[in-house]
Amino acid sequence: MRLPLAFCGALAACVAGAPPEALPERPVLPPEDATYLGSQTRLLDTDLVNFLVEMQGARDQRDAGAYARCVAAQYALIRGYGFARHIRTIVSEEGGVWRGDAVYTVSPALPPGARTLDAEIEVARCREDGIPTI
Repeated sequence: MRLPLAFCGALAACVAGAPPEALPERPVLPPEDATYLGSQTRLLDTDLVNFLVEMQGARDQRDAGAYARCVAAQYALIRGYGFARHIRTIVSEEGGVWRGDAVYTVSPALPPGARTLDAEIEVARCREDGIPTI
């Protein structure tokens, strides 16, 4: 089934910023003046989790996405899982506060797909880079 071109464009316009595939990229280093304002975790299903993060001083949406990724990796470890797979991240900015709304699956074994995280390795990177994991 082919969707009309206008519909595809309208659908793409609903997602602010870069497509979700671009958000899990790890920035070179976090911004020096970043302030991490906290995170919330919402269990959507037994292995599907929503992470809400807020920060100031982000350069762009990748920094908020990196913060969400770090929180997701730590959550996987807390639950006794070794892996997470990125589903989607939506980032917005208002008044200098960047908000990330990310969804990941967590699992004990490496899930299929290209956007997977080894939670132990990711948490170590986050600590090394100075990005909070909670």
